[in-house]
Amino acid sequence: MALELWETLKEAITAYTGLSPATFFTVAALGLAVYYVVSGLFGGSDHHQHVPRQSEEQMQPLPPPVQLGEITEEELKQYDGTDSKNPLLMAIKGQIYDVSQSRMFYGPGGPYALFAGKDASRALAKMSFEDKDLTGDVSGLGPFELEALQDWEYKFMSKYIKVGTIKKTVPVTDGTSTSEPAAEATESDVAKPAEDVPSVAAPVETPAGGESKEE
Repeated sequence: MALELWETLKEAITAYTGLSPATFFTVAALGLAVYYVVSGLFGGSDHHQHVPRQSEEQMQPLPPPVQLGEITEEELKQYDGTDSKNPLLMAIKGQIYDVSQSRMFYGPGGPYALFAGKDASRALAKMSFEDKDLTGDVSGLGPFELEALQDWEYKFMSKYIKVGTIKKTVPVTDGTSTSEPAAEATESDVAKPAEDVPSVAAPVETPAGGESKEE
């Protein structure tokens, strides 16, 4: 069957081109070679130059994570991906993770870009994209939301490297000013009965009245 097809093909080539099959295939091969050479010189030069550059940029290894220690939420905002020189960071439950390897998700233009540079614990628990939920405050969350947040934390712990923690700002109260008045008050309260004792006992010390009556 294959031999019959080959014979038919040779006859067709000879009939339509007037060339022998060997000459026909040689000319066809030369034509393809010339086409690729010309297209490479003129048409695809820019394409061939840009493709390797893009692949090189994608294949560049990420720099090692930098340990930041304890930083404030305001300092964390500078790692939201807008500056390509800085790592891409995100926090959950006060723990900061380097998510640079998932820049397509958390970087600019990604579906979770608004979470970058913030502690998005509440937003992750509620799967919310509202600005009011972009906070680390998890008070008032229900059991299912807390469970979802726990799942997110396990995912971050297993996939990303922890590079720091968010510094908790605790309002400073002047404890000495509130305790001293209380101490003074108690001392004065204790002292008052001691001062009042003579005033209560004073009327008892009057025996002179009886003697004057006898006289």
